[in-house]
Amino acid sequence: MAPPSATSLERASNGDATPSTAAPHEPGISESKAKVQMPKFPGPPKFTDKYAERDYLKGRLAAAFRIFGKYGYDEGVAGHITLRDPVQPDTFWVNPFGVAFSLIKKSDLIQVDHDGNVIAGGEVRLLNAAAFMIHGAVHRNRPDVLCDLALYESFNGIVLAEKEGNDIAACLGHRKAALLQNHGLLTVGETIEAAVFWFISLEKCCQAQLAADAAAGGRGHETVKIADEDAAFTYKSIGRPVAGWFSAKPLFDVIEKECGDEYMQ
Repeated sequence: MAPPSATSLERASNGDATPSTAAPHEPGISESKAKVQMPKFPGPPKFTDKYAERDYLKGRLAAAFRIFGKYGYDEGVAGHITLRDPVQPDTFWVNPFGVAFSLIKKSDLIQVDHDGNVIAGGEVRLLNAAAFMIHGAVHRNRPDVLCDLALYESFNGIVLAEKEGNDIAACLGHRKAALLQNHGLLTVGETIEAAVFWFISLEKCCQAQLAADAAAGGRGHETVKIADEDAAFTYKSIGRPVAGWFSAKPLFDVIEKECGDEYMQ
């Protein structure tokens, strides 16, 4: 099905404009014949053993850090991705403070409770206070969220106050992404893969928007805004959680090929 704005119009014999039944760019082919049946998306694996699920997800989290390192989303020691623990859902796993994204292994990750205590994990057990303030608040307020990503350290300055973390969680609300002034991007997902894809896609959208605004402004024009109806159509097509998981699959496949099993150690 074409998005609403892509539907062409034809003139009826009385002159009224009516939706065309011809498929765009394919003269003579009806829209019904031109429709392609979308295959059913595969989905993330399901587990009956929560400990096996934890082990698998920690490997995916380590891979996510490798992906972010590859794309240059590290910023010194700043930035963090968290994973809600399936065994103890009131705790989460996060990268240790000061370890490079591109070097993180599954065994490096640290487990943090919602009081900010490191209760398990690798040899380096330094916790980024901002990571706890932001992600602890998001995980408390969004029980549907498995994974949470944020990369910069300033909203109203470094996020070290509990109120600041709660303000960010409130700003996010039920959504999957937020643009935080003086901070950067924050995305969440029901899977690690979806949260990663939303972040990378949103970063590219921001770059494209800035370039488009600059190009239009330089000629004294404004960019053409997408219609709400088209935005809703796009969300239904590629904005759902399973689509986010599937869209990130190639990123994880490539990083596994490039890194081998080293990040799984």
